[in-house]
Amino acid sequence: MAEKRNRTLIIIGGHEDKKYEKDILKEVARRVGDGKLVITTVASNEPDGTFEEYSRIFRSLGVKHVYDLDIRTRLEAKQPGKVKILEDANTIFFTGGDQLKITSQIGDTPIFERIHEIYENGGTIAGTSAGASVMCETMLVSGRGDDSLKARNSLHMGSGLGLINDIIVDQHFAQRGRIGRLLAAVAQNPRNLGIGIDENTAIIVEGNRSFKVIGENAVYVVDGSGVTTSNISEDRSDVTLALFDVKLHVLVQGDKFDLKERRPLILDAEERRQLTGDEIHDQTISNELLKNHSNGR
Repeated sequence: MAEKRNRTLIIIGGHEDKKYEKDILKEVARRVGDGKLVITTVASNEPDGTFEEYSRIFRSLGVKHVYDLDIRTRLEAKQPGKVKILEDANTIFFTGGDQLKITSQIGDTPIFERIHEIYENGGTIAGTSAGASVMCETMLVSGRGDDSLKARNSLHMGSGLGLINDIIVDQHFAQRGRIGRLLAAVAQNPRNLGIGIDENTAIIVEGNRSFKVIGENAVYVVDGSGVTTSNISEDRSDVTLALFDVKLHVLVQGDKFDLKERRPLILDAEERRQLTGDEIHDQTISNELLKNHSNGR
């Protein structure tokens, strides 16, 4: 009997590299393998152009079977023909746009149910920008990120797709100065771990147990489980948020985080090579040393 694959989330902070190394999209393509990739542009305001761009990139990365799940109304998400597009898919990719379009149009529909089935059966669900925020049970919808937040009326949060619980994801993180709003989100419910992901950076979550970081920039983890004081419940809307004893971790490519223990982990050599591509570099060095040895150098 074939070994059951680990269900995987690839959560991307937006503006992933599409022109040069394409490391994050290469990782998505690697997970597809010889399988079927479905790209859904439900969040996008320009679905046709968005699909064409990603389809071209993924095909250039060796993905042979790329399908378009274009849903523009909630009624379409209930049509058997749309659900059939997901048949035999092992990877689904959510593009960016508006996360509320995703949840309002596919939430609690046959499309929603099929996505969960694919994931639970060991599939990969990837998403960038809005497609990243929507992965969680509770998602950030809006809120100012360029200033200190007020204890009240600072955030708009909603129900996500619920592929992973107990975390809240924010994207375009450092680039749009969103630390304040992620702190406010964690202050509202310290049970949730806040994860801020920079642009051209992603986390790879396997089995909802831990994640690895890949990409150019950083991932910020806000842990509010040890918070001793917060004024998030203040009645006045003009009170600036205060939060004591919150914990912050900053991770970069090659780092790993245990979601259950809420602790960073050190990758072993093999895991680090897989994430950073060092195995190619190491092999080149080994071949060069062997060549020099054979030549008597």
